[in-house]
Amino acid sequence: METLYMDLEVNPRVASMQPSATLSMTARAKARIREGYPVIGLSAGEPDFDTPRPIADAAISAIQEGFTHYTENRGMLALREAICEKLSRVNGISYSPDEILCTNGAKQSIAQVLSVICSPGDEVLIPAPYWVSYPEQVRFAGGQPVIIPTTVESDYKMKVDELEAHITGQTRALILCSPSNPTGSVYSPDELRALAEVLARHPQVYIISDEIYEQIIYDAEHLSFGSIQGMKSRTITINGFSKAYAMTGWRLGYLAADGQIVKEAAKIQSQFTSAPSSISQKAGIAALEMDPGPILEMVAAFRERRDFVLGALEARDDVRCPKPEGAFYVFPDISTLYGKATPWGDVIQNSEQMCYYVLDKFNVALVPGDAFGAPYGVRISYATGLDDLEEAMRRIDAAFDSLT
Repeated sequence: METLYMDLEVNPRVASMQPSATLSMTARAKARIREGYPVIGLSAGEPDFDTPRPIADAAISAIQEGFTHYTENRGMLALREAICEKLSRVNGISYSPDEILCTNGAKQSIAQVLSVICSPGDEVLIPAPYWVSYPEQVRFAGGQPVIIPTTVESDYKMKVDELEAHITGQTRALILCSPSNPTGSVYSPDELRALAEVLARHPQVYIISDEIYEQIIYDAEHLSFGSIQGMKSRTITINGFSKAYAMTGWRLGYLAADGQIVKEAAKIQSQFTSAPSSISQKAGIAALEMDPGPILEMVAAFRERRDFVLGALEARDDVRCPKPEGAFYVFPDISTLYGKATPWGDVIQNSEQMCYYVLDKFNVALVPGDAFGAPYGVRISYATGLDDLEEAMRRIDAAFDSLT
C-alpha cells in the first residue's frame, strides 16, 4: 500500500513556540533513570508529598457515588462558592461565583486570560527570571512579551522605576508571580503597593497575579494584588491546587476576575476543554475545607530543605544566591563558572551546557536559567527528601569543583 507524505505547514505561532524546558529536562532525567543511572531529579516543579488523605477520600467518594459526568463549564457552583469564601477570608478580595472560572490547571487559566485580553501588537511586561510558559503563552495569544531583567542584588524583584520605564502606550498587562517560580522571591506588601501606585497612572494595564505558591511561604507575608485599593477591577488572580495541596496530577486551577473577562475566558474553555474533571472538583472542595495541618507540615519540611540547600550554596565563593522566601526553588547565579573547562577539555559556555554536564556526568537534573530569561543561573528544586538533597549537593559541588 502506498504511503503519502506531505510537508506540514505549521501555524507560525506554534512553530515559534519552544517546548517547556522544565518538562524537557525532567523527561531527559527520567530517560537516564530508565537506563540505570542513579539520577537525582531537582528539575520538577511539584511537591514530593502525597495528596492529603481528606482530599483523596473526597475523590474516591465522588467515584463511588457516580459523580463522574460533565459539570457546568465554569466549574461546579459549590466549588466556585468555596473559592469565593477562601478569597474573601484569606486574601481579602470579594468575588461572586460568576467571577470565578475553574480550569484544567492554573497554566490554562493564564493562557485563556492572555487570549482574552491580548491583541496583535499588545505588550505584556514580564519580570525575569520568569516562569518558562509566560512568554510562550503571550506570543501564542498574539501579544509581545517585554522582559524586565532583575538582579541578585534586588532579590530578583522588579523595582518601581524599572516598571515605570517599561510601560508604553502598547502595554496591555503585567504578569506578576509572588512567591516566584523560579526564584522563590516574595514581594512585600509595601513593594506591591508601590508597584500599584505606578500602575494606577496607567489604567489600560491589567495585572495577572500568579499566586499559585501563596501558601508555601517562609520569611515573608503574602499580599494578593487584587486586595490593594483600586486594583481589583484590573487584576486577574490566578491560583490552583497543585502546589499547596500536592495535587499536580489532578489538574485543577482557577482564575478570579471581572465578570466580562471570566465570560470570555469561559467561552474559550467551552470550545477547547470544557470544565475540569468532576472528581478533581470534588477534591478541590475538600482541599479548601480541610484542616491546614498537612500543608503546614509540608511547608516546614520545605523550609528545612531550603535552609540546607542555601547553606550549601553559600559555602561556595563562586556562586551567588538570594534567600528565597517562598515556593520550593533556589536560583543561584553561577555565571563565574562559565568559560571554565571540564576535565576532558570541553568549555562550559552557558547554563544549558552546565545543566547537561551536571546531569550526564554527575547524575543531577537541574533546569538551565536560559529558559527563565536569566542565562546566568540555574533553577534547583528542593522538592525532594533531605537524603537526596544532601547527595545532590555533594555531586553539584564535585561538578563545579572539577572545572578549571
